[in-house]
Amino acid sequence: MNRNQPKIVFFDIDDTLYIKGERRVPDSARQALAALRRRGTVTAIATGRTPAVLPEAVKSLIGEGIDILVCINGQYVARGGEVLAHFPMDAAAVSELTEKLTACGIAVGHVSHRGITVSHESGGLLRATRDLGIAYADMPSVAAGQPVYQMLAFYPPQREAEVAALLPEGIKTVRWHAEAVDLLDADGSKARGIAAVLAHLGWQAADAAAFGDGLNDLEMMAAVGFGVAVGNAVPELKAVADYIAPPVDSDGLARALRDLGWID
Repeated sequence: MNRNQPKIVFFDIDDTLYIKGERRVPDSARQALAALRRRGTVTAIATGRTPAVLPEAVKSLIGEGIDILVCINGQYVARGGEVLAHFPMDAAAVSELTEKLTACGIAVGHVSHRGITVSHESGGLLRATRDLGIAYADMPSVAAGQPVYQMLAFYPPQREAEVAALLPEGIKTVRWHAEAVDLLDADGSKARGIAAVLAHLGWQAADAAAFGDGLNDLEMMAAVGFGVAVGNAVPELKAVADYIAPPVDSDGLARALRDLGWID
């Protein structure tokens, strides 16, 4: 654990930096990130989202000084217009798994850096994408010919055992909604994307910190020198975090950065 001023801080988006239910970034968070940069600390995004479906409020924030994006749970990493690293899924595995899941009536999504395409609409898909404001198109239009970095599957926890039996070796699931999971390579995570960024910058894990709230932030906490879970985070993340901030809708990000002494 290193509470010293970090060289770089990675921020999850949904319900960490951005209040998804209100479709906004708190003004206090926006100001806090600017204050971090004035201290010489680089601010970066680490999200499960593809860059194609970033919220408008986050795009605005990026325009103010964030140029490092760890997207699609670490599968696609960019700085400005330069792709630093990318880890597409095996095309044959994607095709096979899509066929198996859709045969069971489970809606499937393919995630590329250009967008999200879906096999068909279902109640679970509609609810999950609506809650996050995620746009999608029918397969194979947007992602035709594009690498698939991650898959989405829309089903409730009651079907997890059924789906687990269909998964090929080397594929894992990470639940992000009551009716949706990410499907990606077993060694894929935000941690892998963060490692690519740190290697590019010539920095160590101890030089970095991260803020998150979800299950897909677990590996990220272990990949940096200091991990912060916001107050609305899942219990599993709070259990491994070095510090627990107030909730995102209570100016948690700014209050934590100030308490840690990383901003004035």
